[in-house]
Amino acid sequence: MTLAWYGHLKFKQMNWSQNLGLLTIILISWGIALLEYCFQVPANRIGFKENGGPFSLWQLKVIQEVISLTVFTVFMIVFFKNETLRLNHIIGFGFLILAVYFIFKK
Repeated sequence: MTLAWYGHLKFKQMNWSQNLGLLTIILISWGIALLEYCFQVPANRIGFKENGGPFSLWQLKVIQEVISLTVFTVFMIVFFKNETLRLNHIIGFGFLILAVYFIFKK
């Protein structure tokens, strides 16, 4: 979802997309999101306890958030060089790791 939600913010810097309207940007983002959902929805179904998987809904959500923020961080560092990763961001990620610990704790 990172690419669908934030990737379009870099479109203005690309020659092929400088004159695209908002509706076109929305359709491109929906296309990207659809592809991502084609992977996420089956992963949740397969991973959910009641469907034979190992994870509760709480665990699936925390996994999704950690993966999403990890991908977002890499995306920001690679594509948005004017944005900086600061200490407060790292501390926040540390709290997310603690959330994973507590959510998965028996």
